[in-house]
Amino acid sequence: MTRTTASSPAPGSHPARPSLGRVAALDAARAVAIVGMMAVNVGPRDVEGPVGLLYQLPAGRASLLFMVLAGVGMSILTRTARQPGGHLPWQTILWRAALLLVGGLALQMLDHEVSVILPTYGFLFLICMPLLRRSNLTLAVIATASTLAGPLIWLLAQRATGQTYDFTQPVLADAPRDILEGIVLSGSYPAVVWIAPFVLGLLLGRADLRARRVQVRLAVAGAATALIAYVLSQILIVLLGEPSEPAGWTKLVSAVDHSQMPLWLISGTGSAVLILGIFLLAEDVVARRLKFLCAAGRLSLTVYVGHLLVLAAWVRPEPHTLAEGILITLVMAVAALIFASVWTRFFATGPLEFLFRWPRSRSSSRG
Repeated sequence: MTRTTASSPAPGSHPARPSLGRVAALDAARAVAIVGMMAVNVGPRDVEGPVGLLYQLPAGRASLLFMVLAGVGMSILTRTARQPGGHLPWQTILWRAALLLVGGLALQMLDHEVSVILPTYGFLFLICMPLLRRSNLTLAVIATASTLAGPLIWLLAQRATGQTYDFTQPVLADAPRDILEGIVLSGSYPAVVWIAPFVLGLLLGRADLRARRVQVRLAVAGAATALIAYVLSQILIVLLGEPSEPAGWTKLVSAVDHSQMPLWLISGTGSAVLILGIFLLAEDVVARRLKFLCAAGRLSLTVYVGHLLVLAAWVRPEPHTLAEGILITLVMAVAALIFASVWTRFFATGPLEFLFRWPRSRSSSRG
């Protein structure tokens, strides 16, 4: 959703590299995240068998990829702010955060039966502004600490209040306090947990993503992290048993999608980094052969909002079967790819992405 250009190192490291234009791999990875979220959002979820498992593979992973890429995009947007004399484009960030918060809360009121991720996205834009000029070490410490502390806070909040969060997303008509609680703790994407992949994205966006060694490290580390965390969860479940309480301490061993627990968060974020590394390694091929994916990634906000509108207006209460779900997902994904490919032939910016970029001309520094 943000303009992706070559990143620059953190303060105190080597001089900034010149911009190399959009990074096609980031656009393509963003499109994959959106299509994965489409499949999960279309449903149905209660399916079994190999095909059903494959269809639901993006559950809890596509949204984490989306969040990591959000952090990468924010880091690239603010790359000049980390240079001597650089200015933070705070007007642009505030504008985008406001659009995501208000727009996301409004979209949640539609009858699409989807938990909209945009309010958490916008909230993290706001609260992470103080981190945009911090050192790489600071970001690494925060990302690591929040991976462990976030889930613990999420559990402690439920145990302290006697509540069990039902993942109900706040809507624009709710009271401000309820909106804040829903975004931070009780919703489907609690910011106290989801800050970890976002801050990791902020850190990754500072790396030289065009360097082969960086790309290889991302792919290898992502794959290893995803596998180790998932296997560790399975071993702990065998030893300790399946978690039985929604907010019990035994839930900490879970790697189930959207459990909000550390091992799920680590495994899913590892998968996101793996996908990012693969697309970066294959960027030449991606830029030449997968232009349709890159186009959809450039219009990620438009495509995401569009699929919610389609679900609310034409799809629900369908689908009832796996075959229906696959068909609807394929039709929506292909339509989105075609639309994005045609649109980007004539326009540099998507319809909703234009709203994101409009205030930049008035910003105190270029983003």
